[in-house]
Amino acid sequence: MGEKPKILVLEGFGLNCEKETAFALKEMGADARIVHFYKLQTRREKLEEYSAFVIPGGWSFGDDIAGGKVLANRIKYRIGEQVKKFREQEKPIVGICNGFQMLVKLGILPDLDGEGKQEVTLTNNASGKFEDRWIAMKAEKKSRCAYAKGVDYISAPVRHGEGRFIARDGKVLQRIEEMGLVAFRYSHADGERKEGESVGYPKNPNGAHNDIAGICDESGKVFGMMPHPECSIFQWQCPHFRKGEAHVKGSRKFYENIVKEAGKF
Repeated sequence: MGEKPKILVLEGFGLNCEKETAFALKEMGADARIVHFYKLQTRREKLEEYSAFVIPGGWSFGDDIAGGKVLANRIKYRIGEQVKKFREQEKPIVGICNGFQMLVKLGILPDLDGEGKQEVTLTNNASGKFEDRWIAMKAEKKSRCAYAKGVDYISAPVRHGEGRFIARDGKVLQRIEEMGLVAFRYSHADGERKEGESVGYPKNPNGAHNDIAGICDESGKVFGMMPHPECSIFQWQCPHFRKGEAHVKGSRKFYENIVKEAGKF
């Protein structure tokens, strides 16, 4: 058996899902290590020595200004060059919930023209309230996303107040769709959805455009989603597992794919 890929799970400033995320990656065979931001900033830890970079969920800086915005600025001005070189090697970069918010505000998702400009955002839920519920999301078969391959659907919780995916304008949204950058869409509980349909609230818990739950960049290696698949890798984590209603296959395959891609470096 080969050496386990070393994956960095970011810690600090209010991110609070690092332990669950690292555990999920370890469960799938990774050497996942939780590293505080300041260790990267001071070069006590070097991002280039890792095979994947994962930013977990939480409330970095209390979501002051906007979810993920302050953390995005921290990364841009303190470790931006490290992240740039990491991206150039097409190593996996994954953001979950607050991590997703950070990646879009940093401008590296979807990064349609490679200019690092913000083209989409994750804004206040259309319901006008914090959403804490279990949802399902269907993997897009035509997606470029390396982590959606072999996944049918994922059942997982959402826990956010700013999860509504909105593109800057219709042209940006159209390009995201045409380029195959949509990786997951909110779906019915069994993972089914008809082509072009909107599943509506509460299955789409935040009012995201086109029911979009997760997207990737053109390389398929930079990815973000709002739901928390790290919370559905075991049957007992699912709310109705005693009734036989538990789906963990999709979440496990998702993390397995991340580890597999990381193993290439």
